[in-house]
Amino acid sequence: MTRHQDEPLYVMGVAARMAGLHAQTLRYYERAGLLTPARSEGNRRYYSERDLERVRRIKTLMDDLGMNLAGVEVVLRLMERLTEMEQQAQQLLAEVEHLRAQGRPPALREGKPHEQGQQP
Repeated sequence: MTRHQDEPLYVMGVAARMAGLHAQTLRYYERAGLLTPARSEGNRRYYSERDLERVRRIKTLMDDLGMNLAGVEVVLRLMERLTEMEQQAQQLLAEVEHLRAQGRPPALREGKPHEQGQQP
């Protein structure tokens, strides 16, 4: 994702209007630990595009799918973990391709040769 998506650009009122929520709802999500906006030196909340995407996802899970905050929290954590695992899989695939390009076998093929009749 680009750096722009993480840049805190919108004050609370603008972010709330963009998400179709009240500012108090954003405060509630923050108190529940679902959202962590950036803060200015004067302690004003600033929201990034990524924050707004998260708010929209929370709103969809609650309004359209009928989830409560605990369910939303679980789903968001699972989605974050899935994203991490997808990134790890991509890194591993890139490493395997790099090793193949160098003519080196993947790690699973290294080591002692298997005896006849045994499964790897």
